[in-house]
Amino acid sequence: MRSPRRSITGPLRVILHRPVLVPFAMKTTHTLPGPRWVPGLLALLGVALLPAGPVRAQTPAAPPALGTGPPAAPVPTSPWTLQAAVDYALAHNLNVRLNQLQAQSNGQVLRQSKAALLPTVNLNATQGWNYGTYVNPVTSQFQNATTRSNNFAGQAQLVLFQGFQLRNTIKRNVLDYEASLEDTEKSRNDLSLSVASQFLQLVLAQELVLANQTRVASDQAQIDRSNILLKAGSIPESTLLDSRSQLATDELNVITAQNQADLARLALLQLMNIDPAVAQGFTIEVPALPDPDQEAPYVVDLNQTFQIAAGTKPEIRAADLRVQSARRSTDIARGGYYPRLFLSGSLSTVFSSSQSTRIFTGDSTSAQSIPVFQNTPIGLVPTSFQVVTGKQPNFQTLPTRFFDQLGNNYGKAIQFGLQIPVLNGLQVRTGVQRALINERSAAVRAEQARLTLRQGIEQAYADARAAQLQYAAATRQVAALTLTQRNSEIRFNNGLLNGTEFNIAKNNLTFAVSNQLQSKYTFIFRRKVLEFYQGKPLTL
Repeated sequence: MRSPRRSITGPLRVILHRPVLVPFAMKTTHTLPGPRWVPGLLALLGVALLPAGPVRAQTPAAPPALGTGPPAAPVPTSPWTLQAAVDYALAHNLNVRLNQLQAQSNGQVLRQSKAALLPTVNLNATQGWNYGTYVNPVTSQFQNATTRSNNFAGQAQLVLFQGFQLRNTIKRNVLDYEASLEDTEKSRNDLSLSVASQFLQLVLAQELVLANQTRVASDQAQIDRSNILLKAGSIPESTLLDSRSQLATDELNVITAQNQADLARLALLQLMNIDPAVAQGFTIEVPALPDPDQEAPYVVDLNQTFQIAAGTKPEIRAADLRVQSARRSTDIARGGYYPRLFLSGSLSTVFSSSQSTRIFTGDSTSAQSIPVFQNTPIGLVPTSFQVVTGKQPNFQTLPTRFFDQLGNNYGKAIQFGLQIPVLNGLQVRTGVQRALINERSAAVRAEQARLTLRQGIEQAYADARAAQLQYAAATRQVAALTLTQRNSEIRFNNGLLNGTEFNIAKNNLTFAVSNQLQSKYTFIFRRKVLEFYQGKPLTL
């Protein structure tokens, strides 16, 4: 089972919670003269060519097949909005494509289960040569000759009753297919939240870069003033050295912040499946986001939010569908207790090169006189009588022609088969027990998905409330430290404060501003997550 939550690293420090048998037979054989067996064979096999009728239920449309290669179109260089980034990621992300392909695979499984209601039809043909003694397939007599034989057969079978297993299999596969579609939608939601988180991560990193660059400019201005004061003899040289040390520190902070911004940009490009080598001009559009302290204290009805999310989120629907699918699997397993009734039919014919036919060639050309003998004690004594025979017909033995044999040896058979399970090593019983266990497991997983969803909503609300309060406290801290830093700068310029104490005041303000920015974007993201749970679009 997949982990119910996924962490997103970086200054936001947020966590995305995933809302989580003996057959009896009757056989009749008919012999048809000539090649008239062909229409009969086609008539019997034609049952498989009929339309499926009501069996072919309407199947939900499968997602279109997508390639797995990188996007061929050039990446736009204009600033990207959050909505544009999400749309592009949904169209090009490989995990979403894999879920779509899995849904298509389940759709084919559903199609196959529906086709199982149709008859099975097979055609067989063999040709062989026999050398020496063998049983003639036409006369069923032993003979010693070299012959060629052909066998042609067509079989069709239709299951009449199988404990409703075929019907229940179709219903189960419909549920599995719909659940896979919900899995695809869930992957899209997860990707949208990840892109939104990384988008805000990049916005935060860019603001931190600007804040650090502002401090570098302030340090440079302070060094220029310190040079003037040093020449005037108002400050010692150590003060100028402290200012230069602070400038080097803030320049390092700019590089660190820029590295974090580059990493956030790279992570966003990877989520969108854009090659960084072809996205040199990739920039984002920074929206105008209100500060958390400009709003009233954030309040959300958690129970109402959970009810809305439980009724709309695909992971909950997928879990419920899999519970129903597990129940159908139990019904399929129970179908093994019932007898199996099937109807089968076959057509067959055979040819043997040793088969021959006597053909009349006409009367004889002359009559014959046969003497008559009389039986006496001394033996047979010829008499003066003779018997004159008439003309006798002549016959010629020729091999029977191929198509004549196929017509003469043509046979048909119809069978009703019944299989009654009596004792099969408790396979059906244990299969039913396993299905019941899987059904209970699916119910527990559905309950766990709802619990994970509720916990995610509660955690997002708690984080949003904490971030809003933290932002308010950080704002007050920034205001106080700004006054302190200004006072320290005045004292520093007048030589009343050494460089170390002045740098401490500046670093405290820097830390407070960083906390303020982080709490701001944490609040914004957590609020968007809660709005997303409430069914609202994911926009800034």
